Amino acid sequence: MKLWVLRHGEAEGHARTDAERELTEHGRAEGLRSAAHLIGQPVDAIISSPYVRAQQTAQLVRQALGFEADIRTVPWLTPEGNPLEVLNKLDSDDNVLLVSHQPLVGSLISFLQHGHQRQPQPMHTASLAELEGDFPLAGLMGLVSVKNP
Repeated sequence: MKLWVLRHGEAEGHARTDAERELTEHGRAEGLRSAAHLIGQPVDAIISSPYVRAQQTAQLVRQALGFEADIRTVPWLTPEGNPLEVLNKLDSDDNVLLVSHQPLVGSLISFLQHGHQRQPQPMHTASLAELEGDFPLAGLMGLVSVKNP
């Protein structure tokens, strides 16, 4: 299975709540550059945080790929999400794109690769990490690449 972990693009600095922060124009461009790395890849599902900036990033990727299925929105991909909970929810062997936030994305990548979260993977806005493995289990996936827009 392949798992891609995408941090949302650059977001505006302030909004009524953190969850309502929208992408900037620069953030939209970053998201599109990251989406280009996924063209031709076997993405079976796009799963996103409910936060506006992640939803907007996921939608940009969906459109760029011509992905027909709906984006699956889940409450466990928010910034303070728990990597262990994410793994418990990822019980399929599909090729999945997760769209989320720091610090979750860095901790999740470290957990998948090393089996712990002591060395979170640095992830800039719209950074895209690709991991491979038989199953999404702690310490059993290899980090193939991290691409920055």
